[in-house]
Amino acid sequence: MNRLHVHLSIDEASAFLVGQRKGKPVILEINARQMQDDGLVFYKSENDVWLTDAVAPHYIQFPV
Repeated sequence: MNRLHVHLSIDEASAFLVGQRKGKPVILEINARQMQDDGLVFYKSENDVWLTDAVAPHYIQFPV
């Protein structure tokens, strides 16, 4: 696919459903609040998916 943005789900259940379309999903938690506070831009698509241009590694929160 030729995606232009990172697609973000609002909850884990939604992310799981979308992720399993292409195999076994891996879900990462993104600190979107910090991204927004740092001035990064989010867009809301017509189908209510949140988009952003990129997610830097320090915004990814890995489960412990």
